[in-house]
Amino acid sequence: MILFIKLLLAHLLGDFIWQPTSWVADKEIKKHKSIYLYFHVLLHGVLAAILVWEISFIPYAVLIAITHGIIDVIKLNFQKPKTKRIWFIADQIAHILILIGIILLYKNKSIIYFWQDNEFWILLTGILLVTKPASIIIKTIISIWSPENENTHADNSLAHAGNYIGILERLFVFCFILTGHFEAIGFLLAAKSIFRFGDLQEAKDRKLTEYVLIGTLISFGIAILTGLIVQALLLQLP
Repeated sequence: MILFIKLLLAHLLGDFIWQPTSWVADKEIKKHKSIYLYFHVLLHGVLAAILVWEISFIPYAVLIAITHGIIDVIKLNFQKPKTKRIWFIADQIAHILILIGIILLYKNKSIIYFWQDNEFWILLTGILLVTKPASIIIKTIISIWSPENENTHADNSLAHAGNYIGILERLFVFCFILTGHFEAIGFLLAAKSIFRFGDLQEAKDRKLTEYVLIGTLISFGIAILTGLIVQALLLQLP
């Protein structure tokens, strides 16, 4: 685990902290011809080698640098102004997966190790359950109470914002349950209520207020129940 933390720190330093905006701009214009791309790649390799600080890891640091450069070149050549966000996310995921692969290679562990880990499967199932499946379940349950003016202020809302907020709040609650911070759930619920108060007051619609309240309570209920079940299953593992 500490090896992953060190490599993640090296990645954060190289990609965000010590990469000037001028480097990013030059890379986007000149792509693989930008000298700053190679400075950037070299920086990642050096940081990984220094933070791990093991002679035997140097070849793996070189491999990290090379794969980082390849991923960046692919992103720079294929991203468009409208797809920069998607390519940024894909780029970061690819870098993290490479780091995990390097760790498994360095520790001489097979990827099968993860598939045989019961804790991994329990956590993965719990996390996935509180995301989109939970959203669909909640939407289906409360659809019979959908108020007529539910979308009155839709034009003033970000696209799919409510869905993403719900997923994030359930993930937070799920994590709070597993880490034993039940008081944080109350804080999160109170914070959401405060932000929602203005919209509900403006709407002056009791049905809308009840609709939002039911959805919120079901959302928190699913997250809490999932967290408790996952916690119980993890405690039963040998």
